[in-house]
Amino acid sequence: MTTVGISGSYGGLNLGDEAILASATAQLRMAIPGVEVIAFSRNAEHTRRNHDVDRAINARTALRDQILPEVKRLDLLLLGGGGILYDTEAKTYLREVVMAQELGVPTFAFAIGIGPLKDKEERDAVRDGLNRMAGITVREITAKRLCEEIGVTMPVKVTADPALLLDPEPFTDDMLNREGIPDDARLIGMSVREAGAAAPGLEGAAYHDLIATTADYMVRRYDARVVFVPMERADLREIHRVLSRMGDPKHAHILKAEYRPRQILGLMGRFEMAVGMRLHFLVFAALSGVPMMALPYAPKVMDFLTSLDVEQRTAVEEAHAGAFLADLDRLWDNRDAQLAAVADRLPRLRALASRTVPLAAGVIGLGQGTDDVQDRTGEDLAGTPIAY
Repeated sequence: MTTVGISGSYGGLNLGDEAILASATAQLRMAIPGVEVIAFSRNAEHTRRNHDVDRAINARTALRDQILPEVKRLDLLLLGGGGILYDTEAKTYLREVVMAQELGVPTFAFAIGIGPLKDKEERDAVRDGLNRMAGITVREITAKRLCEEIGVTMPVKVTADPALLLDPEPFTDDMLNREGIPDDARLIGMSVREAGAAAPGLEGAAYHDLIATTADYMVRRYDARVVFVPMERADLREIHRVLSRMGDPKHAHILKAEYRPRQILGLMGRFEMAVGMRLHFLVFAALSGVPMMALPYAPKVMDFLTSLDVEQRTAVEEAHAGAFLADLDRLWDNRDAQLAAVADRLPRLRALASRTVPLAAGVIGLGQGTDDVQDRTGEDLAGTPIAY
């Protein structure tokens, strides 16, 4: 039996990370028959309950002597995916990687995101950890550039976010009604996130006012109800700050129940438009064929928009309400053009995302040792240059 570990920010804290784990485990089971999957999670019970894993370990609370035997039995350890290598957190997420490398267990970076990464100690730790890996895949071109900047000498391949391969589950009328949302109303989804180490540019930014103004505008202009989708627990606090600034909050709803990523993907298909900040909120919009207006807070969001040929907007901390609302109206009037562009680009991104597991399996002789997918600075699977 082949035993593969996967380590990341799992455990129910962030729906994007949960989407990545759900997709990764499904791909691993298709690629490696009979594989045993062990997840190193921040909440092992949540991971066991919600994911198709054989074992889950509380990586944050377990002692080294408890982790070492679990790592030693692995044939391969995957780090990621998702944006986990950033200031204040990178060394923590590299903990199991360092153990595996000390034990001679192959390690592989699984479509990870990197940055912001300014602290020298964190940069050195990421450089050293990645340079000892058997293979490195990242999900965006800016992550590859940062690898080069900090001194990573191992080849780095750009694939795409594993969540792009996720399939939806239905979000029914009954589920909407339980949330107090009319099932016959025009719905627009919104996403907001907090400032922090992964989004330092948001510190002191007046983005809550911008989002509140936008929500009020959409209620009036498009005769819509706004549904705030908390992709992470911390989002709830930010959403309430937005609601407190709205002039018409009675037409706004916050999802209250706990949902799986596939259910949120199903909900996205009921929206007329998606406006927001979180990367995987926008990924779900693209997968669902829903027009999107992003409020980018990090390079990873801008990279995703570029990969879909979606016009980039001003970073959220620099956006002004008047210009943003004018852009919103233009999108509403020309949404079919955006949807056509996304529909053209999305299959190529999904093809790139599907390459990550075969590359990882190739490290232990179960897949391709080399791949025929060029970095995104070259050509995609279809042989068509992708502009970056």
